[in-house]
Amino acid sequence: MAKRGGRRRTPRARDQRRSAKMVFGRRNYILILVGVLAVTIGFVIMRLENEVDGVISLYVAPIIILAGYLEVLYAIMVSPDKESSEFRVESSE
Repeated sequence: MAKRGGRRRTPRARDQRRSAKMVFGRRNYILILVGVLAVTIGFVIMRLENEVDGVISLYVAPIIILAGYLEVLYAIMVSPDKESSEFRVESSE
């Protein structure tokens, strides 16, 4: 019978997996959702007016879309929490 290949997981590897933090926190996901909703609403407003020279489709909707994109960018760039932004570097010794 052939041996099963692969490495065995050590308790240390399991602890490192458990102590791994998420990149984004709950607040970040909510901000991303708000930004995506703003972009979607901006495009819907632009389509509802359906005029090239309309005030809403020419001025209001692009501002809402830009605000949505900036919101998503901010949500990606902001750190989720103070304690989770501190990275723990464990030595291999």
